[in-house]
Amino acid sequence: MEKDLVPPGLTYLADNIISRQNILGVTKEQGARWAQDLHLPRRSDTIFFAGCGYQYSAQLERLMSLVRGIDKSVIGAELPMRFARFQKKLGLNLPGIYSSVLARGADVEVKPLEAAVHVLRELGVDFGYLAEDEPCCGAPLNHAGLESRFAENARLAYRKLESLGVKKVIGIVPYCTHALSKLFPLYVSGYDIEVVHFLELVDEKISGRKMKFPRKVKVAYHDPCQMVRFLSLVEEPRRILTAIEDIEFVEPEWTKKEWATCCGGGGGFEAVFPELSQMLAINRARELLETGADIIVTHCPGCVMQLQEGVKELQADNVEVLDITEVIAMAMET
Repeated sequence: MEKDLVPPGLTYLADNIISRQNILGVTKEQGARWAQDLHLPRRSDTIFFAGCGYQYSAQLERLMSLVRGIDKSVIGAELPMRFARFQKKLGLNLPGIYSSVLARGADVEVKPLEAAVHVLRELGVDFGYLAEDEPCCGAPLNHAGLESRFAENARLAYRKLESLGVKKVIGIVPYCTHALSKLFPLYVSGYDIEVVHFLELVDEKISGRKMKFPRKVKVAYHDPCQMVRFLSLVEEPRRILTAIEDIEFVEPEWTKKEWATCCGGGGGFEAVFPELSQMLAINRARELLETGADIIVTHCPGCVMQLQEGVKELQADNVEVLDITEVIAMAMET
């Protein structure tokens, strides 16, 4: 029944989570590679939860580029997604093969994660990182309507965290943070792990701290759906950005905060409707570019990917799309 009701793109992601504990189905070691030179403790009662979105951002971007191209072709994207699941049943790891070919000679793009670690250290926060022992939050299972699968994954993830002595989680991916803080307690009896989002910590600890961006810029902020609607983190990123010297904060007149237009990413939407997802990305990028911003800032791996695509399609080569972690890290270095 699940296979009949859930689109192939979502079942493909769900299969990867269930079988390999990440949305692409690649090795956990590959995802954890970004932190190998940061010397983070592998065990701590407070851990930094990196999540799939940032750890596999480069592979996801390349995979979505391929899917969008297929979606515009005569065969559409649904058949290749079904074929990918069939290949997996035969023991072939399509995303692993695909990402290794396209990423050959280059590391995964993980600047937001590295920037977040730098910022937390600058603020004096003690934390560890579980690396390949980090469980998947399973959020896409919930968004795909696979409630029983999500509940099972939540219980397994909690037992894993509990066995490693984790008492507090610092989340960075909005989807993961929402799942760990709001959804897990609904399915895990006695859930007792404290979950705080990265921006909550930063907002709390930067009071009185001097931060200056390397140059004078206009910055527009895009509110990720999960951040603003599920986590209610609306003013925190704005307080942080306006506290940075040489940043002029600009916004669209009304498509902001709770009324921000969706960028077309998240919840697996881009895997089900890739061409429509791209259209939404272009629309949102255009709204943000109309503010005259030099830099578009957001805080979600999916939003970063979508807005970069939108800016590229609009040929706004002079405008950067950055994660807010990168902006904060740069402001702390000056």
